[in-house]
Amino acid sequence: MVHDSEYFRRRAAEARAAASSRLAGADADVAGDLALAYAALARRRAATPPHVEEDKPAIPLPAA
Repeated sequence: MVHDSEYFRRRAAEARAAASSRLAGADADVAGDLALAYAALARRRAATPPHVEEDKPAIPLPAA
């Protein structure tokens, strides 16, 4: 499944909203970490040229 940068921006916004809501301590921490991760993925997707195959594994695995 391939997602574009807009998908990750939306997910980051959702996670930020969850982190800033009145969640208990650990849940808010996890939501904040997710927000940072999704934001980083959105920036990475936006910087990747469209002709690059990003989902191709670095080490090809034999078909099972």
